[in-house]
Amino acid sequence: MTDSTSPAPGFSPVQGLHHLTVMASDPQRNIDFYSQTLGQRLVKVTVNFDDPGTYHLYYGDLTGKPGTIMTHFPWPGAKRGVRGNGEVVAAAYSAPRQSLDFWRSRLRLADFGPQESVRFGDRVLRIADPDGTWVELIFDTDDAVSPVEAWPHSPIPVEYALRGFHSVTAWVGQTAAVAELLVGHLGFSEVGSEADPEGQRTRFQGSGQNVGLFVDAVERPGQPRGSFGAGSVHHVALRTRDDAEQAAYLESLTAAAYRPTPVQDRQYFHSIYFREPNGVLFEIATDAPGFPDDEAVDELGQHLKLPEWYEAQRDAIERQVPKIVSREYGVTIGQRELAAAPNPQAAQTQPSISVMTAGRPLGEGRMAAVLLHGRGSTAQDILGLEPQLNLSAYSYLAPQAEGGSWYPQSFLAPIEHNQPQLDNALTTIDVLMAELEERGLKPEQIVLGGFSQGACLALEYAARRGEKLGGVLAFSGALITLEHGGDLAGTPVFMGVAPDDAHIPLERFEKSVEVLRRLGASVDAQVYPGLGHSIDKAELDTARELMRRAASLG
Repeated sequence: MTDSTSPAPGFSPVQGLHHLTVMASDPQRNIDFYSQTLGQRLVKVTVNFDDPGTYHLYYGDLTGKPGTIMTHFPWPGAKRGVRGNGEVVAAAYSAPRQSLDFWRSRLRLADFGPQESVRFGDRVLRIADPDGTWVELIFDTDDAVSPVEAWPHSPIPVEYALRGFHSVTAWVGQTAAVAELLVGHLGFSEVGSEADPEGQRTRFQGSGQNVGLFVDAVERPGQPRGSFGAGSVHHVALRTRDDAEQAAYLESLTAAAYRPTPVQDRQYFHSIYFREPNGVLFEIATDAPGFPDDEAVDELGQHLKLPEWYEAQRDAIERQVPKIVSREYGVTIGQRELAAAPNPQAAQTQPSISVMTAGRPLGEGRMAAVLLHGRGSTAQDILGLEPQLNLSAYSYLAPQAEGGSWYPQSFLAPIEHNQPQLDNALTTIDVLMAELEERGLKPEQIVLGGFSQGACLALEYAARRGEKLGGVLAFSGALITLEHGGDLAGTPVFMGVAPDDAHIPLERFEKSVEVLRRLGASVDAQVYPGLGHSIDKAELDTARELMRRAASLG
């Protein structure tokens, strides 16, 4: 381990994390995830000072204390980034140890499928936010005394609430360069190293207390650099107390050839920016003046706040930024409807879709099975069912997005939260079904199936299409909406679920069965105690029999 050193006479070592700034796409989806799913307060709505037609959204504790702040630039329609060396790839919040079961269940119900691990002795849950940013919860606090101020309107009970940042993780080619910056120039301490699935992880600790103390560097020699886009971290900001200390760092970092920028006025703090040799962009930000500087604590996040040099353009800016809603307060900001006026500089919102295949070559099989993977998995995963189903009459097809998921955040969330992604996904299936029909496969020769969100999408598509298919298979799924017309004309449907499935409430499963039967489907609905959110042999046996019967009739 490397001991911390005083980086220069007369000023204090950097305390730790101040904030993290990330690129996003849909601003409303971003607000709903961070404020409603994670329970963070939207403490400030302003604009990118270099691009006033783009929001800058800040989330944190009650007042936006340094060390709690996650910020986003949402560019609607932006292409998703690709993680790689030279960037921060994950932001970790601190959480009470006793809240592990609460958060595991909450994230599963929201269909985020958290990955679990242990890091430096603490349990970790990792998910990807709606734009693909890795968000981690580290369960490292024992007592009920929080170092941050609770937000009274948070949907998260205070005893389970997140406690500000724990750490960030950067992927780098060489950890030594990060150590030289953090320990040699900024006063961090190197406090540990351990093997990690992604590389050797080294932890550095700032000099502050309780909030946002750690920067982790994972060494990945020779790996490619990241590609910036939606979900990518733009920079990580470190805390310094005041302008005088920041000025001292500006001088010392300039002398050390880090080439920091001049001080930038960011309204709520002052900033300098610089890169370390691996390419990670750092900022040093002052604690003051803070987010309550221009509006009362009770009013934070409810108004579009502009710096004085943009006030004369307020009317034009409010017409240009997308309309967003702060749901906890019922406040609407901005005027532009995204569907009516897309960002002309944005990439396409719908990712490119390819189709993977297995079984008989397309054109040789008398039947086709279109299989839709779950959120967090891939087309290759769902095609792994082909040898288990083992039906030679079928060609198996699975759509796969290139560079990101083609699914919305949660199919069982209110329908307005899932647009336009839901309509795009249904259109993708419709195009694939039409291509199969052009190749001579009638709807009765096509079985549509899926797991988890893929199962939800398969059921929803069948109900909306309203005509007979060869069959529908729904492993751990339910209808997305319950108001449907049309006639499924005896379409055989198999649905399987566990009574305590964390993603598919049993009541929603049962209501979906009622709707499908009312539409004329022949539904075999089975509840499997102990199944969890998975597919077992009994389900596959039933699915195989449905497909065998469909092939005999097709």
